[in-house]
Amino acid sequence: MSKLFTPVDLAAPEGPGLTLRNRTVLAPMCQYSVDNRDGVPHAWHLAHLGARAAGGFGLVFTEAAAVTAQGRISDRDAGIWNDDQSRAWAPIVDFIHSQGAAAGIQLAHAGAKASTHAWLPQPAAAGQVGSLGEEDGGWETAAPSETDVFGLDSPLAMSGEQIAASIRDWAEAARRADEAGFDVVQIHAAHGYLIHQFLSPLANARTDEYGGSFGNRTRYAREVISAVRAAWPAHKPLAIRFSGDDWVDGGWRIQDTARFAAEAFELGVTAFDLSSAGIGKYHGPSGPGFQVPLATAVKQAVPAAFVTAVGMINDPSQAEQVLVTGAADGVSIGRAALKNPNWPAVAAAELGAPREQVPFAAQYWRAHW
Repeated sequence: MSKLFTPVDLAAPEGPGLTLRNRTVLAPMCQYSVDNRDGVPHAWHLAHLGARAAGGFGLVFTEAAAVTAQGRISDRDAGIWNDDQSRAWAPIVDFIHSQGAAAGIQLAHAGAKASTHAWLPQPAAAGQVGSLGEEDGGWETAAPSETDVFGLDSPLAMSGEQIAASIRDWAEAARRADEAGFDVVQIHAAHGYLIHQFLSPLANARTDEYGGSFGNRTRYAREVISAVRAAWPAHKPLAIRFSGDDWVDGGWRIQDTARFAAEAFELGVTAFDLSSAGIGKYHGPSGPGFQVPLATAVKQAVPAAFVTAVGMINDPSQAEQVLVTGAADGVSIGRAALKNPNWPAVAAAELGAPREQVPFAAQYWRAHW
């Protein structure tokens, strides 16, 4: 029996937690498809996420859903900062469940990387890159510090009051996610967005209690985790995505991530996904599975957690090897799932799973996996 297609339990502070039918996770991937610029998901999101649920994923994550309008990467991002958005997510969650998959939502705030041109429809070809101008509907961004490290318009440094309000935004988003029926909330602390900006010395130049020492730079993340965990039902798992390493001397390194992951686990986070980078020019490695060692480091720091590896994991045998060697507990599939929404079903067949255990919609049995 393939380990990739054995069920796995995600723990929660109370109750049985959540059982996933297999260890494949659809990674959050921005769709830049909210044409009305109101953050409300619609038919595209149902089709996109629903297809991957029907294709056999154990856990399907939404794209980054902004916890406040100011925290959107672009004006075409989905959100969960109001009740209209929560109600729109509910039927999408229901369909994911109907296909046997668990539904997760990634809560996000872009911080200094907010208010940028969307990748769709092909802004690079039209010369539309970087920060949105005021004439295009752009807005003022906020972050731990003023910075030009992202090559965007410099954000305003957040005041203590703004930090406190932001933490409340995360908690309210978690409450709305529960109302929409999601099974898992994932806090986005990766890719150079707001929480990562607080964590990394490359983007955090504060001199107050939110900057400087490791304890100070991780304070905002700890407060967000605590607020979300308090608002999120105790019987549901809480997850987080880290950039495990900035790949820059003097930045946020994997040793920092492993240390903080242990603290996050004590605060109620039981699932970790390990990506990397997002602040400044990329200086890291590349190639198939290049981020797997980051997941392994966190797994060693928090053995009781469910830890997933992500990044250029495309081949089923490669994914299986990650698990059988104990490098991680699951795999997050991103770009490969964009190419093939049935990636888990194909992988299960290639790995020799019995026909009745290949996870996909019954309507597709005639595909003879």
